[in-house]
Amino acid sequence: MFEFTEEQIQRYSRQIILPEVGGKGQKKIAGAKVFLIGAGGLGSPAALYLAAAGVGRIGIIDADHVDLSNLQRQVLHSTATLNRSKVESARETLSRINPDIRIDTYNEKLTSENIMGLINDYDIILDGSDNFPTRFLVNDACYFQKKTLISGSIFRFEGQLTTLKGHLDQPCYRCLYPEPPPPGLVPSCQEAGVLGVLAGTIGVLQAAEALKEIIGIGSSLAGRLLLYDALQMRFREVKVRKDKNCPLCSEHPTITKLLEYQEYCSI
Repeated sequence: MFEFTEEQIQRYSRQIILPEVGGKGQKKIAGAKVFLIGAGGLGSPAALYLAAAGVGRIGIIDADHVDLSNLQRQVLHSTATLNRSKVESARETLSRINPDIRIDTYNEKLTSENIMGLINDYDIILDGSDNFPTRFLVNDACYFQKKTLISGSIFRFEGQLTTLKGHLDQPCYRCLYPEPPPPGLVPSCQEAGVLGVLAGTIGVLQAAEALKEIIGIGSSLAGRLLLYDALQMRFREVKVRKDKNCPLCSEHPTITKLLEYQEYCSI
């Protein structure tokens, strides 16, 4: 049975004293395995707080290198790690925060060929990707692998967040968006811009959802879409219903395997 050292008890003491967490909850956190899609704007704050909370194993996939334009919002990285791979920059930062946890990094692109093997060993998937092909790929793979998916996205001054459990008779991403938008319809953050702290808000909320799912406390965002407007400083919630005609998670699906997503939807 896993036992904490005196140093670990001190490290996590502010969580352990919460009645909803306690020693049992902290042990669940220590035994949890969370996989992050992206070490960018959303993955950065999520990874920082998951590592600080003591999540025992964190996996991060990202094929990019640290660019100066990233530093306005991607707080895992710094000027000192410019031009280095994001996953190695992330590993260094997270190891300094918590040397007790295991950090697995994957300096590669996420594809329909590698995703099933990558997420297989993890309990919860956090999607911080910035394009529709990846979001649909991650959603479909999580459904087939029966994984809980916490999906976040940001654009200019607005963000959204939901938890997807299509395999547990809850809505999946395709219940929200059955088809990707036409290529070029939605501009990227590089084209439209994004408020840096917005990434922090949504990324931290993703981490909070993950910890709740790990411990088994509170109300899940499954079936709910949380919308955040930073300009108006307003949160609102939209109920999401499972689509009985969903091409993926309905009783009569038309999608029964992973698609060639880059061809299916190119941004």
